[in-house]
Amino acid sequence: MGQKVNPTGFRVGITEDWKSKWYAPKAAYGNFLVEDFKVRNYIDNKLNRRPPFAGISEILIERTREEVTVTLKTARPGLVIGPKGAEVDKLREELEDMIHRKVAPIKVIEVKNPDLNAQLVAEAIAEQLKKRASFRRVLKMRIESSKQAGAKGIKIQISGRLGGAEIARTEKVTSGSVPLTTLQADVNYGYAIALTTFGTIGVKVWIFRGMYGDSNQVLETDVRPGGPMRRGRR
Repeated sequence: MGQKVNPTGFRVGITEDWKSKWYAPKAAYGNFLVEDFKVRNYIDNKLNRRPPFAGISEILIERTREEVTVTLKTARPGLVIGPKGAEVDKLREELEDMIHRKVAPIKVIEVKNPDLNAQLVAEAIAEQLKKRASFRRVLKMRIESSKQAGAKGIKIQISGRLGGAEIARTEKVTSGSVPLTTLQADVNYGYAIALTTFGTIGVKVWIFRGMYGDSNQVLETDVRPGGPMRRGRR
């Protein structure tokens, strides 16, 4: 029976880049790995799981001998940066206290269209399921939003006690083409968990945004004090 590989892991090193970039001697590798996990977990809990709900879709970490560089991709850069950069500076200081290393000024990249970001779509679906919204209606609305935003195809899968049913089940909805095994296809993948009164519901989202290099659609923008710098698709 065929198994489904993670679309991001399948493409890393070919069309996708690593989310952590650093080299380490064998003795330090484990410590760096744990630090990365702590940084990602702390940022996710602080900005995604409670107010201000900044919509962080991706956390990138780079290391040099002197410092750690963290890049955040978010749908709401203003909430991450804060007035005059106060919030992002506070976050940098908290990370330094946690890992006991120098952290460079945090880079913030705005996700221009959240409806084309699978992680943000998955998080939005999970939030609505927590509020006991009809899962069929939620899935239909999200598919329509992504298609209107320019998605070539979208697939959503949810698993658990849907609608409070006694027996857990899996529901899948697909619209358009989602070529999971085509390496040149830009398939964005996201996963989220909805903690409901009936139990845990898992949400998986795949969004096909076209072939790499075929579109110049701007998906992300660097947010900097001197003004934004546009970034197109790879």
